[in-house]
Amino acid sequence: MAVNLHKPERWKEDIAKSVDMYNKWFMKFAPRAFRSNRIQITKDVEGSLISTAYMTRIDSAILRQHPEILPTLRMSTCPPLAVDRLIGLANVSSNLVKYVEKEKKFPPRMNSREINNEISKIARIIKKMADPDIFVWLGRDDPPAKTDIHRAATIIADRLCGAIANPIIRNAQEKRQLETIRTWLEKRGYKQISPGQGIRFDAMHPGTFSFRMNIPANLKGGDRKVIIPVDAVIMPKSAKKIDLPILFEAKSAGDFTNTNKRRKEETVKMMQLRSTYGDKVQFNLLLCGYFDSGYLGYEAAEGIDWVWEHRIDDLAHFGI
Repeated sequence: MAVNLHKPERWKEDIAKSVDMYNKWFMKFAPRAFRSNRIQITKDVEGSLISTAYMTRIDSAILRQHPEILPTLRMSTCPPLAVDRLIGLANVSSNLVKYVEKEKKFPPRMNSREINNEISKIARIIKKMADPDIFVWLGRDDPPAKTDIHRAATIIADRLCGAIANPIIRNAQEKRQLETIRTWLEKRGYKQISPGQGIRFDAMHPGTFSFRMNIPANLKGGDRKVIIPVDAVIMPKSAKKIDLPILFEAKSAGDFTNTNKRRKEETVKMMQLRSTYGDKVQFNLLLCGYFDSGYLGYEAAEGIDWVWEHRIDDLAHFGI
């Protein structure tokens, strides 16, 4: 049964309320989330500076021993280097740099000699471009003072946080959205199960729910499988043995542009789930933020319904 997708006369009002709710949350909680990450990243940067003897020793041996410091080193130059800029300047393997950035280690299929050759070129670029306005002790005989080290670490941490600001805010918002669902469900007697318990989504008992559950699905043609992560999986209390749980994806957005770029993601998930489990699959969205009529119309046309976070009680209309 449709809940919101078939009520376009309410969309404009809901959009305005959702934007207001997101903005209020952002002003109150986003700075706190950003600051807490910056504190931790500052500590990590200070550790990286120790590894490089406070930027006085940057060579292949250090990078070989501590590949995880590469993002810090990129932000330690003047100007700071994006991943692709470093790859171009050092003329190194794109696969190596991007793998190290993501996994904090070297590609397992790359031989040791090739790795040493590549990271030597990276080290030369970093050493040549190290920012003297940050590392004021470079070129001096005296060791750096603690205040100089902390100041340098804070500047680099700010650069790193600036590069990942959107994911930091998005993760904080998703955590809050899931907590909102949890509170709503537990007030109505639902019990949470963890993915670690090994219960398949289609074997959940009535009155239970789980977060971030992986659901197997078939790709087109059925010859290959894909794992679809779903934010919230809820089995209604009234469910029968043949019923599937209701699925929700937590979505937030701080502007209207990115939502329209991401809207196909939900459509792909819905198509894969339907091709595997049939048309009875209920895949819905929990929305908070900047979702305009174009986005809502696109999702509605694909049969994807939603709950606005400012009207969380609409969950009850899904039979939950």
